[in-house]
Amino acid sequence: MKKLSARRRHPLAAFVVLLFALAATGGLYAAFAPTDQAVAETASSTQIEEGKKLFAVGCSSCHGINGEGTTDGPPLVGVGAAAVDFQVGTGRMPAEQPGAQAPRKPGEYSQDEIDALAAYVASLGAGPSIPTESQFDPAGGDLVEGGELFRTNCSQCHNFAGQGGALTDGKYAPSLEGVDPKHIYEAMLTGPQNMPSFPDTVMPEEDKQAIISFITYTTEEEPSYGGNSLGSIGPVSEGLFAWIVGLGGLIAVAIWIAARTPKATKS
Repeated sequence: MKKLSARRRHPLAAFVVLLFALAATGGLYAAFAPTDQAVAETASSTQIEEGKKLFAVGCSSCHGINGEGTTDGPPLVGVGAAAVDFQVGTGRMPAEQPGAQAPRKPGEYSQDEIDALAAYVASLGAGPSIPTESQFDPAGGDLVEGGELFRTNCSQCHNFAGQGGALTDGKYAPSLEGVDPKHIYEAMLTGPQNMPSFPDTVMPEEDKQAIISFITYTTEEEPSYGGNSLGSIGPVSEGLFAWIVGLGGLIAVAIWIAARTPKATKS
């Protein structure tokens, strides 16, 4: 009894008991826990490997074999999955040719391939993740608040109605008409090309969702109460219309009146 009591008081006794407890807990968890987590980890690993293959074929020539960047493309370490989903999902990447700005065009990859590419780039370094539907659903945003936020932060470049506008050196703010709400959220989150980024620390999720709600309503649902909107691109088009149609009409009427007026006869 004295020997057993002495062993219990040994300095390593508590450590040994703790190891046995941890081993028992791990064994019980492995035996009875659901296997969904292991399956998810395997799927994620497979997805990353598939994305790496797609990256090597379609992206590495500009961005480097490991996303380190080259003279033809910036590094992608730390840009996050959201940036990849936006750039590839809108067809801006892969770029057709060098230029001041990559335009939106039909995409070359399926959504599954985009997800794989995004997973691989995300594995290179932490960055913004792809938003969930609840984050960018226009129905969940405050329309009035979104209008105020849009006019304060976005209208200087994208126009008050989201129809886009010209910038310097051949760059431009694209039209937001017909853009997927998810891509609008990702653009605000990552700041592609000439656009500043608005992380959650600067613009909370609910503000982004409110802006998306306003953009969706303005570009797709709002009626044109003043008649033909002329593209909603501002006073330039309206002024041009007034000069060509309005002034041109007045000139045409003046010519018609002059032609119909009888000439005075000499007495």
